Formats: sequence, structure tokens, C-alpha cells
Amino acid sequence: MRDDAGLVSGTLDLLVLRSLAWGPQHGFGVARWIQSSSADAILVEDRSLYLALHRLEERHFVESEWGLSENKRRARFYQLTMSGRQELQARSTRWARYAEAVARILQSSTPPVASHA
Repeated sequence: MRDDAGLVSGTLDLLVLRSLAWGPQHGFGVARWIQSSSADAILVEDRSLYLALHRLEERHFVESEWGLSENKRRARFYQLTMSGRQELQARSTRWARYAEAVARILQSSTPPVASHA
């Protein structure tokens, strides 16, 4: 199992935005969704998760309010704003293009062109 230290820069923010596309969620729920959706390949540490949530809140991509969790504990719930939904769409498109390009490179059977300086 890996943790979030191996994530490409900006990827955690995208994953958090995606997890909130389903509706408001508290931090533990976000981390649990990322873990289960990745088949346990991505485990997000609390510190990284809350730094990402606060960063996204500062950029007005998410907003939060206090509520009660499933076990009746007080928890902060985060939800996407309209600009957060737009940001999710833009980042998802960029990520898909990036992932396709990396996949093409990894599947390439053409060797690099040699250059001599």
C-alpha cells in the first residue's frame, strides 16, 4: 500500500474535488472514498488531506460547515462550490490528456532518436 507522498503534484486536490462531486462529505469520508475507489492503492494521510481541503477552501473551490457525522460526532463537512465544479471539470480534462500521453509513452515501441552534442 502507498500513501499520498507518491501522488503527482496537484493530484490530491483533484481527487478531493472528485470525491466531493457526490455531495457534502467530512474529511474521513473523503479519505475513505479515495482509498476504496483506488482499491487501497492510495492512502491519504490526515495532514495532507486537511492541507488540501483548506487550500481548496481558500481558493473558493469548496466551502464547509459543521454538522454531525454518521456516528453523531461533530465534523466539518465540505462541499463543492460552483467554481469548484468548474475546476474539477478543467482539472479532469487536463489529467485525462496527461494520463493518455504517459500511457502512449509507456506503450511506445519506438526507441528515442540518438543525438550527440
